[in-house]
Amino acid sequence: MQVHRTVIDGVVQFVPAPHADDDDFHTATLDAAIAAAHGVDTGRFVQDSQSRSVQGVIRGMHGRLGAGESKLVRCAHGAMHDIVIDARPGSPTFGRVASFLLDDTDMRQLYIPAGCLHGFQALTPTVDTCYRIDTPHDPSEDVSVRFDDPDLGIRWPLPVGTMSEKDLAAGSWTELCARLDVDPRRRTDALGLTSW
Repeated sequence: MQVHRTVIDGVVQFVPAPHADDDDFHTATLDAAIAAAHGVDTGRFVQDSQSRSVQGVIRGMHGRLGAGESKLVRCAHGAMHDIVIDARPGSPTFGRVASFLLDDTDMRQLYIPAGCLHGFQALTPTVDTCYRIDTPHDPSEDVSVRFDDPDLGIRWPLPVGTMSEKDLAAGSWTELCARLDVDPRRRTDALGLTSW
């Protein structure tokens, strides 16, 4: 299994090495020793979940306040355009937006630390997304930012499909920053330069 650091501090990609022949394949989707060597404590995961989405659907951008929620995300079927936003006030990459392709071909997984926002768009007719989370869900800590917030400038590859009422009613990046008591203009770009 290969491990890749990303442009957001603490966000890690795990890339398995499937063993395939003409009829099937087998791969390890998680290796606790490798994960631990890269700062991911797999023993903390308390819940596995799976969602199904149809092409064009956008889910996000979701996060949690308080202790937050770390998650390990993979696409079990299909392909998805995955987005992570660093919303941790003390992070050196605060405000940075990064995109990733997760699919059932290379089977990459993405570890997203607590305090980041996460969302995705389904790229194929059906997408099954699997999550491992390290904290029981507490709806009172949920936060969300609009998928089309102009300050974040997220580019979605497909026309926007179905969205939940909750996601359509999400607040802005500026409103979240006010809750976090952080200047929304303090963002770090992919080159590590802080802008105000």
